[in-house]
Amino acid sequence: MKSSRYVGIDIAKDHLDVAVRPEGKVWTIPNKETSIEDLAEQLKDLEPELIVMEATGGFEQKVASVLATNGLPVAVVNPRQVRDFAKSTGKLAKTDTLDAKVLAHFAEAIHPEPHYLSDEQSRKLKSLVSRRRQIIEMQVSEKNRARLCDKNVREMIVEHVDWLEKSLAEVDIQIAQAIQESPIWHEKERLLESVPGIGKVTSSVLLASLPELGSLDRKSIAALVGVAPFNRDSGNMRGRRAIWGGRAPVRCALYMATLSSVRFNPLLKDFYHRLILAGKPPKVAITACMRKLLVILNAMTHANQLWHAPMAV
Repeated sequence: MKSSRYVGIDIAKDHLDVAVRPEGKVWTIPNKETSIEDLAEQLKDLEPELIVMEATGGFEQKVASVLATNGLPVAVVNPRQVRDFAKSTGKLAKTDTLDAKVLAHFAEAIHPEPHYLSDEQSRKLKSLVSRRRQIIEMQVSEKNRARLCDKNVREMIVEHVDWLEKSLAEVDIQIAQAIQESPIWHEKERLLESVPGIGKVTSSVLLASLPELGSLDRKSIAALVGVAPFNRDSGNMRGRRAIWGGRAPVRCALYMATLSSVRFNPLLKDFYHRLILAGKPPKVAITACMRKLLVILNAMTHANQLWHAPMAV
């Protein structure tokens, strides 16, 4: 029977000390992005029951985010709890290596709950993103009405548009706070926004409305969003392939991001122009670019990898 493994990570500004129980193995790595990603791969091979680290004024956020997005069970605990635990077991000395060992022992003995995204967090972000979309729609409607109405009514509409602007700013702040509060979302946002053409609005929609991103294959994620072309054939008739179904909010956000990407993202820009030169109508080319962009984002999220061009998928 395979024994459970527990990992403790002591985090300093320049390095991380890692300890594994019950083997007692200890090693040190630089506190750098590439080293942390390599550590995540090592720990995935170990299949730990739990990984514990202390809250250290923000230094732990990057490490916790990378490990959590790689599917590893991570708990960030109060340092006082760990020191009290160390004293109760007679460990009074304090070094980085010893602290890592204590954290691993703490994980094994106390077994604090690992951090996952709660349903409440997901609902909160989804409702905020939905509210943002509603405010934008109301702004558009009111501005259209202002063009056709009398002056006295126009003044009321302008006041309402100003109020909607303030509401939109407040919602944006709340969305940013909700993402910052979750190490998992914060790290995914960083990955998504590393792609030219993906901004905060698109990334927040993807986080709220497409939690499956990174966990499905390319065909499944495209069909789920509604950017996969489906056949429309009957007998000898061969109809034009078309997209349908899927998640409209995600598709709308992806469409706006693609319009930007075909101008500023070298990979998507080249792909779009090749389709146009091949005789594809612009709308068909844009749809193909939407699918390609989604597949790239899906692969990046799955691999926990920042954008680097060219990124062939």
